[in-house]
Amino acid sequence: MRSKWKFGVGSVKRDGILFGMGYSREEVTRPLIAVVNSWNEYNPGHVHLREVAERAKDGIRAAGGLPFEVVTSGLCDGMVLKDPRYIELPSRNLVADEVELNVEANMFDGMLLLSTCDSVVPGQLMGAARLNIPSIMVTGGYMPQCLFRGREIGLTEVSSTVGKVMDGKYPRDDFEDMVYCAHAGQGACASMTTANSMCCIAEAMGMTLPGNSTTNATDKRLGRLAYESGIELMRMVKENITSRDIITEQAIENAIIADIAIGGSANLLLHIPAIATEAGLDQDWWSFFDHCSHTIPLLVGIAPNGKASFKDFEAAGGMPALLRNLLPKLHGDCITVNGKTIAENNASAPIYHPDLIRELDNPLQADGGIAVLHGNIAPEGAILKTAAVPENLLHFQGTAVVFHEVDDAITALRNGEIQAGHFVVIRYLGPKGRFGTTAFAFQKELAGMSIANQTAILTDGRFSGGTSGLSIGYVSPEAAVGGPINIIRNGDVIAVDVPNRQIHLEVSDEEIAARQKEVDWKFDPSSCHKFLQVFTRNVTSTARGATWY
Repeated sequence: MRSKWKFGVGSVKRDGILFGMGYSREEVTRPLIAVVNSWNEYNPGHVHLREVAERAKDGIRAAGGLPFEVVTSGLCDGMVLKDPRYIELPSRNLVADEVELNVEANMFDGMLLLSTCDSVVPGQLMGAARLNIPSIMVTGGYMPQCLFRGREIGLTEVSSTVGKVMDGKYPRDDFEDMVYCAHAGQGACASMTTANSMCCIAEAMGMTLPGNSTTNATDKRLGRLAYESGIELMRMVKENITSRDIITEQAIENAIIADIAIGGSANLLLHIPAIATEAGLDQDWWSFFDHCSHTIPLLVGIAPNGKASFKDFEAAGGMPALLRNLLPKLHGDCITVNGKTIAENNASAPIYHPDLIRELDNPLQADGGIAVLHGNIAPEGAILKTAAVPENLLHFQGTAVVFHEVDDAITALRNGEIQAGHFVVIRYLGPKGRFGTTAFAFQKELAGMSIANQTAILTDGRFSGGTSGLSIGYVSPEAAVGGPINIIRNGDVIAVDVPNRQIHLEVSDEEIAARQKEVDWKFDPSSCHKFLQVFTRNVTSTARGATWY
């Protein structure tokens, strides 16, 4: 194999530079491959990816390529303490741009993508879909469980205990001991939150080798997967199989179906449409999500949707086992990065614990794990992770208490101003208003309190994939672009009917129209630095995945 990029004087200059860097004449004739790594020292999901990258490069070299490691950003949702506005959407879109710049400008013949966490996996997949060259992804695995006072715990339990501490129901000293030992150091948070959900969906989409998404981050076999991925990538380069040969309309549908079946993060209603848009598949994907939420059952109960962890999921057979049971609902003929179809890869996958990975006729829940609600304050839709909603909140009517800042809502909660029966509205957090800021901090403090199962949340911002309770987000249109969520007032009544996918403000259409004439909100660019100003000027709607115009 030879690199396809040969440009006379330009090629001579590049070849000369590579000779000067110590590469041989033979090596320089090989296809040049980008190993796009999001490794950094500050993100536990990515801190081990240097070692994984070395094994990927070994595979690329063995199959006739010349690998070069380049980087993208790799922020961790849990580590962005100063300003969570930079997660989920601004950094995701930046990662896609970084993939384009590194790979397109350097004229690589193919790329192997390495990532693990919330915004990085979708950002790299967006970049792959945009560039449409031979591409394969290796995800970095899940974080192991930890031992706390004789039992295994994960991060979901830690975050869910915060509210109990605030409510005086759990001793602070005991909680500090829990925090001290509950993080295992590398990998994605071991629950069905955004990072692991995205890794599973990358596999369901066909962009990773089978079993990658449910491999423990500390397992050395992750290196073998990286090596084999390098081999497969070189086959794709030789056969000119590009990312859009894998990321097709049917593959996007498979990703959505799998997301519903695993009770994945609600953030995937942003990320999957964004990947599809970059692949030239700009459709109303929320409608397909909504359709699947009625027709695809929940097949696994991984925390926060149940008591099982990702360790349990892997032991039961992992994502291949899940896809095997889901095959009757999938486009089984979709091709994947190893040259086989989804059906060929997974039809014979072993299932060791059928009580954990259920069959279609014996689901954990008849409806899927995610729902799209519609109504007069969410005409384009609002998203709810139904798998984590208590039964008593499936029908709920509450009195609105309205905030424009997450911190203000948290202060009110701590001061006892939010009570059972309240519908907490936190708005102007959407992509245009506040960069898709999360309301997760409020939700997690509420989660451990006694009023948690008697209270609801509504926001045009996002939540973490670990959201629980009646937490409705991603309201579209968002308040900042004139969505009717901007007219809700303290004391208004909001009603939700989850089974029928409805949300309704008990205010007449005439009153809504009159109130909207009174709304006077403008984005204040002085409230943020230039990167976020660029983001808000160029971002599209939530329902289109908040990609660039």
